[in-house]
Amino acid sequence: MQTMPGVGLMPAMAVQAFCAPARNFQSGRDFAAWLGLVPSQHSTGGKERLGRVTKMGQKDVRRLLIIGAMSVINAIERRKRYVEPWLARMLEARPRMVLAVALANRMARRLWAMLVNGQEYRIPRAAV
Repeated sequence: MQTMPGVGLMPAMAVQAFCAPARNFQSGRDFAAWLGLVPSQHSTGGKERLGRVTKMGQKDVRRLLIIGAMSVINAIERRKRYVEPWLARMLEARPRMVLAVALANRMARRLWAMLVNGQEYRIPRAAV
């Protein structure tokens, strides 16, 4: 897990210690929802309405993932080199803390995939 940018020793140990086995979750979204990193849904009549991030779930792991996401954002801003085009677009359009939570959500989903498949982190194709 430590091969992913933003995930160091502490977040990796916290995921191992506090989180249920990855196979208990059907998808990465379920894992991120368990951590409290997805928006609440108030949808009706086919109209999708997303609210604030729920913040329900494992507080310690969520906090460590958000701190790791902020470190990735700070490193990107210092180097002026974007790993993913998604981050470049989001940095222009959204506040840094909103982007940090979105990036933590994305990191949680990728962590779930790594745990389920037993693979190491692979750099996205857009960065290569």
